[in-house]
Amino acid sequence: MKRVVFTFCLIILGVSSAFCQEISAKQALATINIRDPFILPDAKTKTYYMYRSSSVRTEKGETLGGVEVFKSKDLKAWEGPERVFTVPEDNWITGRVWAPEVHEYEGKYYLFATLNSNIYWKKKLEGWPDYSFRGTQIFYSESPEGPFLPFDLVPHTPTDRMALDGTLWVENGTPYMIYCHEWVQMIDGTMELVQLAPDLSAPVGRSQTLFCASAADWSTGSKHAEPLPTSYVTDGCFLYPTKAGKLLMIWSSFMDGEYAIGIAESATGKVTGPWKQQPTPIFSKNGGHGMVFRTFDGKLCITFHGPNSPGGAERAHIYELEDTGSTLVLKKELLAK
Repeated sequence: MKRVVFTFCLIILGVSSAFCQEISAKQALATINIRDPFILPDAKTKTYYMYRSSSVRTEKGETLGGVEVFKSKDLKAWEGPERVFTVPEDNWITGRVWAPEVHEYEGKYYLFATLNSNIYWKKKLEGWPDYSFRGTQIFYSESPEGPFLPFDLVPHTPTDRMALDGTLWVENGTPYMIYCHEWVQMIDGTMELVQLAPDLSAPVGRSQTLFCASAADWSTGSKHAEPLPTSYVTDGCFLYPTKAGKLLMIWSSFMDGEYAIGIAESATGKVTGPWKQQPTPIFSKNGGHGMVFRTFDGKLCITFHGPNSPGGAERAHIYELEDTGSTLVLKKELLAK
């Protein structure tokens, strides 16, 4: 009998040890370094997927951009990261990925990734710092865990534009990409709209400018040494329809030196606008590049990184939102210490 009890205790200890190892392998959100967080609540698996940039070194010593994903059932404990994408070596741009987003559309999953090249932008303003060329490219997969494959070897954004932060919007069955035309080229960055092919494989027609960064009174820009002009950034666009039928866009720029998130509103409720800027940013404490999602229990949330200063301190923050019908109001931070 003692031997049976002893054996049973060993089994229990073994199960407990394995369970503890599994728990310890999971990470709290506050421990994960990430910029431009994007959380996909996947209804099929009841899993939250959070994507971040991650580069790798090839045997030749070259750097290839890529994306990793963390998974969670409750937004508290996260497993991973697991690699879901590496830029193909024969892609036109192969460098670091910025701001990866994954959208479920028509039964498939689409990765919107800003790719950075090692080609320096030649059309910059004289005296401007050197910046490498970048553009947004879309990749597809059957799963939110990848692998994500290319449609082509070039960006979906125009190759004569410094562009980044593409996101998906579908209106009346037609898919669109909204992206940012960089201040590096424009000085006053713009928000652009382009229609996509039904399978998101390519852009259709030319882009339409929705608004410029300086259109928002809160966007105060960044000063440069004279005689260079003040520059205005457009970053981190994401669209959300309110319960009253208004179409809002959150986006980021600088306000008195701090990275901030503002809200633009379409006067017509259509993605083509015209767009007007709400006067007060939703967040202005040096954090930004946000996106909106709804939890499996119905909470409306926004996630963004903060602080904005690079160096390893950046973390994903999740706040509950209130949809008033006319705007979004930031409420308490979830998972706050």
